[in-house]
This record gives sequence, C-alpha cells and structure tokens, in this order.
Amino acid sequence: MTRTLAILVLPGAPIFEVAIPCQLFGSPPPSHTGPWYDVRLCSEGAAPLRGSSGQDDLPGAFQIVAPHGPDALDTADTVVIPAAGNVLTDPSPQVIEAVRAAHARGARIVSLCSGAFVLAAAGLLDGRRTALHWKHAPVLRERFPAVEADTSVLYIDDDDLLTGAGNSAGIDLCLHVIRQDLGADVANAVARQMVVPPHRTGGQAQYVETPLPPSGRADGLAPVLQWALTQLDRPLTTAELTARAGLTGRTLIRRFHAETGTTPLRWLLAQRVIRARELLEETELSIDLVAEKCGLGTAPNLRTHFARELGVTPSEYRRTHRRVAAVP
Repeated sequence: MTRTLAILVLPGAPIFEVAIPCQLFGSPPPSHTGPWYDVRLCSEGAAPLRGSSGQDDLPGAFQIVAPHGPDALDTADTVVIPAAGNVLTDPSPQVIEAVRAAHARGARIVSLCSGAFVLAAAGLLDGRRTALHWKHAPVLRERFPAVEADTSVLYIDDDDLLTGAGNSAGIDLCLHVIRQDLGADVANAVARQMVVPPHRTGGQAQYVETPLPPSGRADGLAPVLQWALTQLDRPLTTAELTARAGLTGRTLIRRFHAETGTTPLRWLLAQRVIRARELLEETELSIDLVAEKCGLGTAPNLRTHFARELGVTPSEYRRTHRRVAAVP
C-alpha cells in the first residue's frame, strides 16, 4: 500500500531540515521493490519560498518551490513539518488550521526540530512532552508553558505525534518512521544509502556539551572552570573549587547556578563525560584508560555514567563516532 506523505514547508525554514524528509522518503533504496511513499512537498502559497541556511553568520538564502498547497494535508497519511522559519511568531491561521484538521482526521504528524513550534501553536502539544533541540527550548517554554520541552532525547514517538530534536536527530526520526511502516530491513537499507547509523533509539541523549561561561567578567567563574578542565584526570571536590575561586561554599554554588545552570558536581560530571567522549572519538585507548583519564576511575563507572547521561555504552559510542582506526 502506497502511503501519502506531505512535507509542509514554511517561509524561512532551514534547508537542512527540509532536505531530510525529502531525501529519506523521496525515493526507495535500490534493493526495495515494494510499496513506498507518495511524497508531496507543499507550502501555503504558490510563490517560491526562501529557505535559510539555519546559521546566523551565513545569511545566504535558498529558494524552495513546493508544487502543492496546504490542501495536500487533507489526504496525507503522514504530515512532516521540517522546521519553523521563525520560532518567535506563529505560522498563518491557514497553516495552523490545516495541521489541526489533519491531526483531527487521524493523520500522523511528525515535526523535526523547530517544527514543534507549529504543533504547539496549533495546540496539539498542550500537556505533552516534545523532543526539541536544546537551543530552542527556552523560547518554547516561554511561549508555550503548557508544553514540556525535553532536550535530553533525540526523538519522541507519542503515537499520533512524533517530535525530533533537530539536525541529525531528524534523520533518526525519519528512519524510525520508515522502520515502523516498512520494517527494519528497509530502514537499514535507507540508512546505508545515507551512510548513517541504522538505528539510534529516541531515548538516546542529545550530545550537548555544557558550555563554559563567558570569560569577560572579572568576578566570573571562567578561570576556575578552565583550571578544573586541566584537572579532570583526578578527583576534584567542591572544597577545592571553592578554595580556587576564593569564595564561600554557598557563594560558589550560587555562582555556579547563575553561570552554568547546574551544581559544581554535576558540571564536573558533565565535563568528565565530554572528555571521555573526546577520547573515545579521537584515540585508541582502552575503555579502562579512558575512564582513568577522564576521572571516572573504572570502566564499570564509565559505563554507568554513559548509560545515564547518553543512553549508550562507551563501546557503542566509539563505534558510532570514532575518528581513528578500529581498536584491535
């Protein structure tokens, strides 16, 4: 059975997110001879749309020509909303109504990255959890307080609504949809064609680094944190950080919350996991040595923290992200 899939493109949408469903659902892999998707690229108006690079420092725009209008959503089995062009404003009432109507008649709705803002504007995410790229979460929480933005996962399958965190997580979510519709073999064939991992579970964590605060403030913590990064291969305590900063314990904790959004110990743990990731990607060190050099001590302890923070084992992470030859 052929499945009708509408890709709804909004003005200013990042071209990368638009390209993901076009690439994955557009044509079947050569090995697949069964039913596939009838893909309809649609937009609100007939005029070509300007798509963005998605990067503030690369202002060049792309032209997107969508041969179908919003009425393509009326008969679609699945509606994919790649991204919103502007997360600070709602799409037009026509777009919101078309999305609501498609959902009401039973279409499966899939959003990638900031496409979640369209679902939120339509009221479809009220009281629900949505996967979202971490950089968009503060805006969504402010504009739509009834929606729970989850930046800890790649995608969420909530049956009738599927949301992805954005960028490469959009590929993972689209492969998940293909896997649901056509089976693992077909999804794996598409992944091979895309040269991407065939399956990353939705619950796997976004690989988000905990940033350092700006170093411009004379009274800021940046110098202390930079020092701490050079000491990750040994145990570090809050007392050491307090002494290094010349602050009281209570003041240090308050400054940490203000500048990093977390506690000293959680920040240290996040940095140790980041260091472990770098070593797994860039070296051939054994798991035991990686655990030692990032300050997590032992391989079992490293596995525990990887499972909790990233949802994968160190070996699985290395296989997916390794930049050097395979470990013998």
